[in-house]
Amino acid sequence: MDGRGLVRSMTVVGRGRRALALRAAWRRRRADAAGLPRQRAERARTPGEATGAEPGPGGGRVDFARSALEVRVTVGGAVFLGWDGAEPEPSYALAGGGPEPDPRARLEPDKDGGWRVVSERMLVIVSRRGAVEMRTPGGALLRRDQPPRWWECAEEPEGGSGTGGGPRWMQRSQLPPDVRFFGLGGRAMGPRLRAGTYRLWNTEAGPCGPGTDPLSVTMPVLVSVADAGTLLVFHDNSWDGSVTVREGAEGRGSGHDRPARCEVRMSGGPMRYWVVAGAPSRVLHGWAALTGAPAVPPRWALGHQHAHRGAAGEPEARRIAEGHRERGLPLGALQLDATHDRSGRGFTGEASAGARPWAAGVRLVSVVAPGVRAEPGSPVFDSGSAAGLFVRDARERTVLGGAPWGDVVFPDFTDRRVRKWWGALYAEPLERGFAGVWHSGDEPASLCAFGDRTLPRSARHALEGRGGDHREGHNVYALAMAKAGYAGLRELRPQERPFVLGRAGWAGIQRYGGSGAAELETGWAGLRATLSLVLGLGLCGVPYAGPDVGGHTGRPSGELFVRWFQLAAYLPLFRTHTTGRAGGAAWEFGEEVLEHARAASAERERLLPYLMTLAQLAHRTGAPYVRPVWWQHPRDRALRDCEDAFLLGDALLVAPVLEPGARSRTVRLPAGRWYDTGSGRGFTGPATVRVAAPLGRVPVLARAGCAVPVRGAGGRTELEVWPPAPGRTGGGLLIPDPGDGWGRPAAERFTVRQGRDGAVVVERDGGGAVEHPVRVRRPAGQPAW
Repeated sequence: MDGRGLVRSMTVVGRGRRALALRAAWRRRRADAAGLPRQRAERARTPGEATGAEPGPGGGRVDFARSALEVRVTVGGAVFLGWDGAEPEPSYALAGGGPEPDPRARLEPDKDGGWRVVSERMLVIVSRRGAVEMRTPGGALLRRDQPPRWWECAEEPEGGSGTGGGPRWMQRSQLPPDVRFFGLGGRAMGPRLRAGTYRLWNTEAGPCGPGTDPLSVTMPVLVSVADAGTLLVFHDNSWDGSVTVREGAEGRGSGHDRPARCEVRMSGGPMRYWVVAGAPSRVLHGWAALTGAPAVPPRWALGHQHAHRGAAGEPEARRIAEGHRERGLPLGALQLDATHDRSGRGFTGEASAGARPWAAGVRLVSVVAPGVRAEPGSPVFDSGSAAGLFVRDARERTVLGGAPWGDVVFPDFTDRRVRKWWGALYAEPLERGFAGVWHSGDEPASLCAFGDRTLPRSARHALEGRGGDHREGHNVYALAMAKAGYAGLRELRPQERPFVLGRAGWAGIQRYGGSGAAELETGWAGLRATLSLVLGLGLCGVPYAGPDVGGHTGRPSGELFVRWFQLAAYLPLFRTHTTGRAGGAAWEFGEEVLEHARAASAERERLLPYLMTLAQLAHRTGAPYVRPVWWQHPRDRALRDCEDAFLLGDALLVAPVLEPGARSRTVRLPAGRWYDTGSGRGFTGPATVRVAAPLGRVPVLARAGCAVPVRGAGGRTELEVWPPAPGRTGGGLLIPDPGDGWGRPAAERFTVRQGRDGAVVVERDGGGAVEHPVRVRRPAGQPAW
């Protein structure tokens, strides 16, 4: 047990659950002792010398003395590399069967006995000893992978380990010295990943701060940004592992460059990975083509949501909803935690049995946890047990996990039968008036006094018929549960887009919904971690995300609540929360805080047409709503180091206040002309400028020439336009709200220019009249048009 496990065990004991936690921990330890293979002597293996090659579709196979490497370029430009016979399928991450090989790419001999594959977007060079270089078409180095190393059991024939998952392995890489690292799922420290080791194991971390790692959403998706280009590398392996990164340094004078370094270690599973290169927008588009288009949330899910943690019957739910309405705080949804599932019996309960959509315009979202109380007589437990749908151990006995109310069992969502059965259970919350579901504890989390709070690693999973254990199934558990919930809601209400929000996830989770991210500590560090989580998840292909306002370890000060509320108002998932001792509703902090929260809520409502456009755009292109400020200028090194601001789409730059007492702040601007939307003052980037940040608002800057769709008077969509820079043109995009269904509305594109008389002219691309009202904002010091 490490130090972190000890701290967690003390936390559990402090909550009065000592007996349950200890029993669950020892039960898990006994299961692993009996069900996992014993550790044996190992020997290391490397590929050795190249012995030949065989061309194939999109590339081919290079044979080495002790291994083989498959290189395949796909039609979308992504490159697959698989060692030891690893193929793209089966995979939980890929959408469908994966992309087709590019027939234009060919494997051909290279110098010094190596091989290369030339494609439109990347040059892949394989040395005769197994090193792999990824270069731009012009020859600039993006990444150099050293020959991998495997550790396999010495008693067994070469190539096997006796564990059912292959040997553990390690791969080291070098990157350009100016590179910056991002991604690896949702990380509290960042969004730029500093030097260190990051574990790849979804973990219920509890309230966490910047130093907590790992969290609930980890994935081996590493994005590197350098002058040479942007590169996304995805190791398609769900086993427990780690990624270690270290930034490089450029030599000065007669000094030598020190390359950046990356090391990936996996405890088992296939050694296969995908590489996507290009501009950031192209990289995320290629990533979405591989793993699936992000789901478009219902329109109400882009509004303000409030989560109530604790027993919330109808009177308490009414009080919360009516409190928002009476105080002029728009509320799109109310998430009720621990209401119908408080007993742990699955989809039955008492507290919210009468809950209905009684508040006009307010949807109800129900918590759904995977753990089902092991209680004979419960319909969910009995039906699942009779069909053998729960996770079992090596002796074919149902695995018992721990929960505050007693023993629970976990459905095996890696089995198609289980997903079908579980999806049908969502009929009950729908009949009771709920409009969506929120998956909590889907890491999966199990009460435990020491070690990882999850199922035994020896627990058996179906894994779509292949069979395996929890070492492989743990990280994809939440993804499979989201797939079950999404399919169930879609079948039950085929005319509506499902709303599925999870706490955990893995690569591909965006196909089914979003992430509520982690529970953060109450404090300014937690506020900063909010932005890190959302930016990191967006660069890993999960655009709809956002932690709770205010944190989970105490009651924030009024100033902290305001700044957190203001930041969240510009994030995809805008959610406040209340518990017995943390969070809070805006009116609980006094009239001044309420006034500022009301202003931020009004701005959120005004931007809903723009947010829906970004949601539709993410579905079509993979571009996240929230983007790092280097998104369009990845070669600007100062922007790559900027971690306290973000782009909302292409038009707006949001600079939240992340420090106490600040009433102004500096902002690093990308190239171009920008306008402070509060004062109308103009700035020209690239530059670092200081802008006012009174407690009543955060700085938001609009790109010159942008046309932002907003909600105008009477709820009608209008275009808010900022004049373009002299001699330049601008533009905008509007994708109308498709309603609750599956419509795919046509995108409307606009061009913004200045006429001969200096007036701003907005035209619809392709001709035709602009059917929306246009409101041109006047910059400071300029006359009105």
